Amino acid sequence: MTEAILLVGGQGTRLRPLTINTPKPMLPVAGVPFTVHQITRARDAGVTRIILGTSYKAEVFKEFIDASDLGIEVVIATEPEALGTGGAIRFAAEHLTSGSDEPVLVFNGDVLSGLDIEGLVAHHQRTNSDVTIYLTPVEDPRAFGLVPTDQEGRVTAFLEKPTTPEEIVTNNINAGCYVFKRSVIDQIPAGRVVSVERETFPQLLAGGALVTGVVDPGYWLDLGTPLAFVQGSKDLVLGHAPSPAVPKTGDFLALEGARIDASANVHGGSVVGRHASIAGGAVVNGSVVFDNAVIHEGARISNSIIGDGAVIGAHAIIDGAVIGDGAVIGAHNELTDGARVWPGAQLGDTAIRFSSDR
Repeated sequence: MTEAILLVGGQGTRLRPLTINTPKPMLPVAGVPFTVHQITRARDAGVTRIILGTSYKAEVFKEFIDASDLGIEVVIATEPEALGTGGAIRFAAEHLTSGSDEPVLVFNGDVLSGLDIEGLVAHHQRTNSDVTIYLTPVEDPRAFGLVPTDQEGRVTAFLEKPTTPEEIVTNNINAGCYVFKRSVIDQIPAGRVVSVERETFPQLLAGGALVTGVVDPGYWLDLGTPLAFVQGSKDLVLGHAPSPAVPKTGDFLALEGARIDASANVHGGSVVGRHASIAGGAVVNGSVVFDNAVIHEGARISNSIIGDGAVIGAHAIIDGAVIGDGAVIGAHNELTDGARVWPGAQLGDTAIRFSSDR
C-alpha cells in the first residue's frame, strides 16, 4: 500500500460556531489540526502519498499543506460541489497512481481511532477482498448503521439505524475506514452525488463482490460534536488515543508562547494554545483553549472549547460550552450545558446564566 484518500470535505455543522471560519478537520486537536493526526498515522502505516478530498474552505487546507512537511506527499483534490462520500472518493481517485488491483486506503476526516491500519490492509490482501471495512463494536448501536458479517468475516448486509431491539442483529458499526481495490473505486459513478454507505456498498453486495469486515475493538471516536471534540483532544493529551503528532503526553499541554500563572490550575488533558494566557486563580479542566485566547482571574473552564482570540472575564463559569473565535464573555457570566457563542459576540459584565436547554 502506498496511497490513501482522506475525506475532509464536510462543513462540520454540528461543531458550529467553530467551523464558521475553519473546516472541521483543520481545527486544532491536541495542538495540531486533526488532519495531521490522521495523515501521520497513515504515514507510519506505510502510506507514502495521500489525496485530501476537500470541498468546504479548501483554501485553508492548501495554505497549511503548502507550509508543512509531514513526511508524506499530500495532494489536494477540491470538489466543485459536494458529491457525498462515494462521489468524493471517485473524484479524488483521478489523482491516484495505483494499479487496478492495488489497495487504496480510504478514511473519513472526523474519526479518531487506534485502528491497526497495517493489519486492515494485510487482511484485505490476504482475502483478496474487493473492499475491506473497518468495524468497531459500540455499546449502543441505535444511532448507527449496522454491518453484520458471517463466520468468515464476509459482510452480509448494510442495515439502517435500528428502531427496535429485534433489529439489533450486531453491535458492529461502520467505523469510517476502508481498503478498496483501485478498480472498485473506478466503478463508482463520476460527477454526481453518491453515498458509499447507501449506494456503493449495497450494490457491491448485490453484485457478488467480496466485501469483508475487520472488527477492531480498540479506541474509536467520532469527533463531530463539541463534547466529542473535547473528549478526543483530552484522550490524545492523556495518551488514551494514539497519534505520532503528540510527542509527549501528560495532564495538560501548553503550546509555544502560552502563559499560565503559577496560581492557575490547568489539568484533565487540557490544551492551552499558542500565546494564550491563563490568569491567576483560573481553573481549566479538560478543555481546549485555542491560540491567543485570554482567561482572566478566577474564571472556571471545564469540558469546553474557547475559540481563537476569545476572552473570558474574571470569575466567569464556562462548562460544556463552545465560545467562538474573538468572542468576549464578561465577568461573572455562566454559560453551561451546550451553550454556544458565535464569533465576535460580546456579553457584558452583567452576570447571566445560560444553557442550551433553558
